[in-house]
Amino acid sequence: MEMDMKIAVIGATGTAGRKVVEQLDAQGHDTVEVSRSKGVDVTTGKGLDEALAGVEVVIDASSPWPSEDADIGEFLAGVTRTILQAAESAGVKHIVYLSITNIDKPEVAKFDYYRAKATQEKVLAQGTVPFSIVRSAQWMEFALNPAAVEERDDEIIASDWNIQPIAVEEVAKVLAEVATSTPTHRTVAGPEPIRLPELTRLLMTARGDNREVTASEPPLASLGDGSLLAPAEAELLGPSPQQWVEAQS
Repeated sequence: MEMDMKIAVIGATGTAGRKVVEQLDAQGHDTVEVSRSKGVDVTTGKGLDEALAGVEVVIDASSPWPSEDADIGEFLAGVTRTILQAAESAGVKHIVYLSITNIDKPEVAKFDYYRAKATQEKVLAQGTVPFSIVRSAQWMEFALNPAAVEERDDEIIASDWNIQPIAVEEVAKVLAEVATSTPTHRTVAGPEPIRLPELTRLLMTARGDNREVTASEPPLASLGDGSLLAPAEAELLGPSPQQWVEAQS
């Protein structure tokens, strides 16, 4: 099959990145996988210029994390500047950035990571490369994310977030669509709200895991009060939590 476009996926080995690579490969694109395991470090820029040589579109699905003593906002802004500079030097025509829904809400921006993601969007807008932002709700895979769920031998403690999760495969499809189109912003979420402990409980039951799932207070009220649910402009895509869980078992 003839290759259509040369597209780099930053974070190609991550949860979303792997699915994006699968989508692009299936469509016959020339996909460049950018990750530390491929010898590229977006936090320092090592190998990035070489990786983006001849690339038309960059999809940034990365989720780098700073050292404990670093400010996450400054760190992620620096990563985006590094990617942007390399893209500009390489003559990239389009950057697609994977972000998170509702991070422009003041109550959601109290969460450091979400505020940092919003800063990355602003840095991208300061560059010269045309860009698209795909804002995604939390993924179904968040059901066991260590950032909000603690697994113990006899129980699982899930922070009581109120979310409208989307299957990461649906997010990957949208990223691939946007990457092969003219720059545009899109917001996506799943079809149904659910509280995180319930999502975790559904998944554990489907797996035959009998550990009790206990809800804990979220670190910020906005994570549990509905502030994370799909905004009015969101496209509601993919399976419901129950359908997704059944497909995992």
